[in-house]
Amino acid sequence: MTAPPKAVVMDIGNVLFNWDPAAFFDGAIGPDRRRALFGAVDLQAMNAAIDLGAPFAETVRATARANPGWEREIMLWHDHWPDMAVPAIAQSRHLFQCLRARGVAVFALSNFGAEPFELAASTLYPFLRDFDRTYISGTLGLAKPDPAIYRLVEKDSGIAPADLLFTDDRPENVEAANTRGWRTHLFREPQGWAARLIAEGLLTQEDAA
Repeated sequence: MTAPPKAVVMDIGNVLFNWDPAAFFDGAIGPDRRRALFGAVDLQAMNAAIDLGAPFAETVRATARANPGWEREIMLWHDHWPDMAVPAIAQSRHLFQCLRARGVAVFALSNFGAEPFELAASTLYPFLRDFDRTYISGTLGLAKPDPAIYRLVEKDSGIAPADLLFTDDRPENVEAANTRGWRTHLFREPQGWAARLIAEGLLTQEDAA
């Protein structure tokens, strides 16, 4: 029988809480205006830069200045960022707490701007402070699926790839970890993640209920 993993590594957005900027903008400016905004302005590239360590407010303001006519809408990304990161996925949070209660090492590995992460941890989700180790792309200057960020986790934790169990909602991030020999789970819903944790011998059926 294969031994349980020595650590669980979790993505954050769309694993522990919902992350859906399009839904927020649909509510804030209407679906038609949102589609026009997303077609005219590469907000994903802006967010990717923040995830790699670019300053949050300055990067959003620079994008707003570079796109006349969209300034107000673009600034919503900064001014209402917490409204894009809700709600928490309650069952995932419960599983996280069960792992911690059982003494399982749990690490965060997330593409997340340094300042937005602090905002989330301080105002929305204090439990984000409870990870045993926290690997945030905006702090490290590395982002998934770059193999370098997975190597960093291995080296920093001292845990072999085969002893790490990783979940993420992005197939390319999961595949990058799988290529390095990590145990992996593509997150679709918390029930599937619970079943995997049980199968790995980390939680019981009662824990996951």
